[in-house]
Amino acid sequence: MLDITLQNFEADLITASMQQPVLLDIWAPWCGPCKALGPVLEKLETSYTGRFKLAKLNSDEQPEISGQLSQMFGVRSIPFCVLFKGGQPVDGFVGALPESEVRAFLDKHVASAEQLAAEEEVEEAKALLEDGDVDRALEKLQEAVAINPADDSARYDYLRALLASGRIEEARRAYDPVASKVVQDLRIAACGHWLAACEASTAAPPVAALEASLAADKRDFDTRFALAQHHFAAHRFTQAMDELLEILMRDKTWRDGLARKTYVAVLEVMREPQRAAAKEPSIAKGALELSTKQVVATADPVVDSYRRRLSMVVF
Repeated sequence: MLDITLQNFEADLITASMQQPVLLDIWAPWCGPCKALGPVLEKLETSYTGRFKLAKLNSDEQPEISGQLSQMFGVRSIPFCVLFKGGQPVDGFVGALPESEVRAFLDKHVASAEQLAAEEEVEEAKALLEDGDVDRALEKLQEAVAINPADDSARYDYLRALLASGRIEEARRAYDPVASKVVQDLRIAACGHWLAACEASTAAPPVAALEASLAADKRDFDTRFALAQHHFAAHRFTQAMDELLEILMRDKTWRDGLARKTYVAVLEVMREPQRAAAKEPSIAKGALELSTKQVVATADPVVDSYRRRLSMVVF
C-alpha cells in the first residue's frame, strides 16, 4: 500500500498503472466510513495476490489531486475510490461498500489469475517466435487458449502462428469455436479468410495454370480469385491484393463482397501489431495533469499504400 502525494503521483500512480491496475482510496482521518472501508481494501489487496495495487490519498493533505478527481467524476463525498489503468482513471465508486461489492467492482477491471497466466504464456510465445522456436511457441499459445478460451487475442495469436507455419488442420480446429465472432472481431475474420485461402489453394489448379487461363480471359473472376488465394496462402500478400484489386475495379460487389473482404483480411494479416506507448506524464507548477495512454503504430508504407488503393476503388 502506498500513500500518494503530488511528489510521487506521477511515478507511483500514473506510471505504475501502466503495469498493473492501481486502486486509489481517497480518504480523510475524520471520515468514519473511510475507516470502515480501509481494512476491506487492504484485505482484498492481499487476497488478489498482486493483481492490483492499493494506494491511499489523504484528501485533507492533497486537495489538488482529490479535487480534480472529484470534479472529473462528479463526486463530492468520501470515501471515494478511483481505479487507474493504463495511465488514466477508468472507473470509481463512492462510499464504504461491502466486500462483495468491492470485489465485483474489481473483477470488472482486474485480470483473473487465469487471465494473467494466459497472458504470460502469450508473451513467452512471442519471444519464442522471434527466436524462431515455432514448436515451443505454438505449445505456449495453445496452453494460453486452453487456460482462457474466451481470450480472443490469445486465440488470434495462436491462429496466426499456425497459419504462418502451414499447420492448416490445427488452425481449422482452433478457428471453428470462434467462427461466429467474425462480425465482431476483424482479427478473427482475417484468420478465417486466410484459413479459407490455405484450404482452397490445396485443391485449386497450380499458379501457372491459373495464370494461363487469365491470359485468355482477364474477366474470369473465379480464376483470378483462386490465384489470389494461392498468393494469400503462400504469404505473397501484395500479389494477392493485386489480383483482388483487378476484380474490385470491375465489380465492387463481386460474390457478395468476397473480394473486398479478403483484401481487408490480407491488410489485417500484414499489419504490424500496434505497440502502446505512454505519453510522458508531467506535473507542471503544482497543477495535476492526468496523462492518457496513446497507441503508436509503426507506419508500414506498403500497407498504407494498399489501403489507399482500396479506398480509391471502393469509394
